[in-house]
Amino acid sequence: MRALVQRVSRASVSVDGRRVAAIGPGLLILLGVAPEDTEAEAGRLADKVMALRIFDDADGRMNEPLADREVLCVSQFTLYADTRKGNRPSFTGAAPPEVAEALYERFCERLGARRGIFGARMAVELVNDGPVTLVLEV
Repeated sequence: MRALVQRVSRASVSVDGRRVAAIGPGLLILLGVAPEDTEAEAGRLADKVMALRIFDDADGRMNEPLADREVLCVSQFTLYADTRKGNRPSFTGAAPPEVAEALYERFCERLGARRGIFGARMAVELVNDGPVTLVLEV
């Protein structure tokens, strides 16, 4: 599993011009799933996200975890794009939808995340705070 984690002051996702989810301060997570990923890995990655100390403390240092802040999670199979050959990405490294959706849902449930619509074409808007952007992998 791969997660692109962005600290945001706000974020939203829309499908067909209709907003389906939005958050205030917290994390926007783009989540990719590989064919060999498991429920245990989804749980470990969610726990890692919850424990990341990337929010400012009273002294302005990145030292606070997610705590009561919000999370918006969007499925993102393109995180497994292989661009080593040619100019057209290959997505054979991404899990098929029937595998990926269950693990995406497990990850989101563990975090209590709002979510996009799995498999839909989505418009994601965000205001990156910092900016702080991390790539996590398990």
